[in-house]
Amino acid sequence: MPPPAPGAAAASVALEISHLQAWYGESHILHDVNLSVRQGEVVTLLGRNGAGRTTTLRAIMGLTGARKGSIKVNGKEAIGLPTHQVAHLGIGYCPEERGIFSSLSTEENLLLPPVLKTGNQGMGIDEIYEMFPNLKERRHSQGTRLSGGEQQMLAVARILRTGARLLLLDEISEGLAPVIVQGLARMIRTLKAKGYTIVMVEQNFRFAAPLADRFYVMEHGQIVETFAAAELEAKMPVLTELLGV
Repeated sequence: MPPPAPGAAAASVALEISHLQAWYGESHILHDVNLSVRQGEVVTLLGRNGAGRTTTLRAIMGLTGARKGSIKVNGKEAIGLPTHQVAHLGIGYCPEERGIFSSLSTEENLLLPPVLKTGNQGMGIDEIYEMFPNLKERRHSQGTRLSGGEQQMLAVARILRTGARLLLLDEISEGLAPVIVQGLARMIRTLKAKGYTIVMVEQNFRFAAPLADRFYVMEHGQIVETFAAAELEAKMPVLTELLGV
């Protein structure tokens, strides 16, 4: 792990992954992944499609096949836990497919998830609506009637209701209009200011770059580069080669 940023020396580690390997069936996808995220950080996993970024998030949640190595959440080992117990460590996972219940209204979707027994208070409905005014306007609309951007907001808002403080966000900006993407960027800045820890998988480099404190670059199921936001400009030639950005 690189040295802490000024003022961050005392920050404890929210997520520590060591020598992680993961499989889907007989396919060996992750090869000795090592990464660390401090509490209150925004960290982005960069890489081409198929590099292993989504699999890393799924492995944290116990949603892959076999796993080996270590995944510590706030110091607690999670590698052997089933998914529901991993969630109770205070992790909220927002997958790319969103998983909105189409027959339920926006507000019913929001009220659906249970509160995790983490000691953390989940966001109240009023706080959610303050952060996502679009959802307040559409609170009585069925999930199927929401736009793609509104569905993405709802998917994130729903995990904020649970009390999770470590958020795993998978391609939340994909396919959305620029005005919606700007709203999601404001949301991430707000959550960071509230002390949330965020790990993002993003293909949209322009969206991710201004938000992240640190970056990990994946290729062929391995971490091949890691650097802080202050090093971004110096790393652009490497990123252009690895990502084609």
